[in-house]
Amino acid sequence: MAGSLTRHIPNTITCMNLFSGCIACIMAFEAHYKLAFLFIVIGAVFDFLDGLVARALKAYSSIGKELDSLADDITFGLAPALMVYTYLCGAAMPGPPAGAEKYIPYFAFLLAVFSALRLAKFNVDERQTSSFIGLPTPANALFWSSLIVGLAARQDISSIYTVVLIGLIFFFSWLMNAEIPMFSMKFRNLSWKDNKVVYIFLVVSIFLLIWLKIEGIAAVILWYILLSFLTARKK
Repeated sequence: MAGSLTRHIPNTITCMNLFSGCIACIMAFEAHYKLAFLFIVIGAVFDFLDGLVARALKAYSSIGKELDSLADDITFGLAPALMVYTYLCGAAMPGPPAGAEKYIPYFAFLLAVFSALRLAKFNVDERQTSSFIGLPTPANALFWSSLIVGLAARQDISSIYTVVLIGLIFFFSWLMNAEIPMFSMKFRNLSWKDNKVVYIFLVVSIFLLIWLKIEGIAAVILWYILLSFLTARKK
């Protein structure tokens, strides 16, 4: 009996990730960006825990793998996409052809579409056991959710920000599925030699978070991308 209950624990935690993502979507629709960000972070914690618990209990299942991807696309794909969509609906537009401005916010949903593609590819790609190929969806979600929280707190933002955001949507959609190695945060041991990249990443990240606070998370993700590019070129 205990064994049959144990095997359901990881999937229950995954469902809590999905539940958090659903609440984040509602908060995003209502432009409660800080709460949406909070529930995305909570979802990320559950996403970390379900794999950890599954390994500890040896409670792996094919259903769990598929459920995890479905939950992740809501929490790390749809929820941040809705935050971007809602923000763009009220943002200054750069002067597109008359009537076109109401369609620009829909570009945000490319983030959800390409997150789903990224997750599907991850499930069948056997190369991503100790590192990543392309930007992980949680990193993408943390970038966008923290960025929108920061932008929403500012007043009278120029329409140039809208142009930059659209460009970033296309860039991150591509980056999630690009054949670019991204380093993992897993420590092999505590030695500097084997974990130099991770240590450098963490030191700079702490500085960025102290300096920029919530928006520092977006800066940390950009730093992660840059450092992954630099380390990939050296290999």
